[in-house]
Amino acid sequence: MTYRVLVLVSGSGTLLQSLIDAREDGRLAAELVAVGADVECAGIDRARTAGISTFVHPMPTLLRRGTPERLAWDSALAGRIAEYRPDLIVSAGFMKLLDEPCMARFGDRIINTHPALLPHFPGAHAVRDALAAGATTTGASIFWVNDGVDTGELITQESVEVLPTDDEATLHERIKVVERRLLVDVVNQLAAQH
Repeated sequence: MTYRVLVLVSGSGTLLQSLIDAREDGRLAAELVAVGADVECAGIDRARTAGISTFVHPMPTLLRRGTPERLAWDSALAGRIAEYRPDLIVSAGFMKLLDEPCMARFGDRIINTHPALLPHFPGAHAVRDALAAGATTTGASIFWVNDGVDTGELITQESVEVLPTDDEATLHERIKVVERRLLVDVVNQLAAQH
């Protein structure tokens, strides 16, 4: 049986592209069944170009987790996801924390990537935070999503040296190279265990 993967994105979609490239090269042991986003973005364009089903589920305003409006949005997102019957959901630069409806329905099959060696530097500015802290090593992590912010059980991580010449952009790009490779490896490992 094919291992069905749905990817959630909010931005440029470079992590998604690593999965698309692996699929094109015959290195992905899974089917990319859909890509969803909270905004029209380059990631959705990449999916459309690759012939992958897409959906955009916009959040009308910035809704705080746990509010009735946010729970309704999250419940509707869970419904959109469920249409594709995914075995795995990959949060690949999806800049929203999932709330109770999604977690209750899919919490045991959502993974996320993060540009730091968790538990160090959680949150949206991990690369900037690592540089500000004077870290000499950071890296990339892939983990199971839970109700916290980047607090789920680690699946894998790999170190990346912080160079004296690094700024946020150069360091982030070197981390992304590792993050993309790890993501393909983890999806393949999970597909093999399915």
